[in-house]
Amino acid sequence: MTYQTPNFSIDLAGQTAIVTGASSGLGLRFARVLAACGAKVALTARRIDRLEAIAAEITAAGGTAQAFQLDVADSDQLKAIVPQVEAALGTVTILVNNAGIPDAQRAIKMSVELIDQVMDVNLRAPFILSCEVARRLIDLKQTGRIVNIASIAAYDYAGNGAALYSITKAGVVRLTEALAVEWAKFHINVNGIAPGAFSSEMMDGMLERMGDITQRMPRKRLGDPAQMDSTLLYLLSPASDAVTGTVIKIDDGQHGR
Repeated sequence: MTYQTPNFSIDLAGQTAIVTGASSGLGLRFARVLAACGAKVALTARRIDRLEAIAAEITAAGGTAQAFQLDVADSDQLKAIVPQVEAALGTVTILVNNAGIPDAQRAIKMSVELIDQVMDVNLRAPFILSCEVARRLIDLKQTGRIVNIASIAAYDYAGNGAALYSITKAGVVRLTEALAVEWAKFHINVNGIAPGAFSSEMMDGMLERMGDITQRMPRKRLGDPAQMDSTLLYLLSPASDAVTGTVIKIDDGQHGR
């Protein structure tokens, strides 16, 4: 007997994706994966020189990518980026809200300026950008997929001087759940990924401050960003057509339940 799996596909040809924080770390990995699966990828971050080098690399490998400078803390830039991308690459049907920053401070020692920055980048930006993408899709009566990158810290705060980071990532989880409900009738799926400790520039900075945290983990290792490829593609593929408002934890057993 032959069974059919009509929804199983990782072919993203014909789709245009925005990835925020694409100049390094998880965002860079996500961008490369989307391009490898056929999507036209808008690489966004503040470091335009870095983005242009990545775009050239993806293009040389046979993919399609273009660099767009974006400071996600700037609301004017957030509102302008979608039409800029669409003019160059076509209607945005995929958004990966990946950009984020740590606070690396005890709560009572944080300046108001740092509080505002962490809130703006980690929570305000994905909300505004999701709305900008969804508004265009709704007007065009077109379906779309949004994936928000939260953190296992949204569920398990270890008390290591990142209280506001934990709070904002919990906000990203609730943002994902709420917008999924609001946009379900438009067939815009909003889901999320909550990574544990994965290799990245942000993690490098944490390790400098805290030492080798892997020795306290059951598998004594950091995650490899490639271990998230299948989850990202699942949330962007027809296989997850009925999945919206879900945040998938990927933490390698690092945190207790």
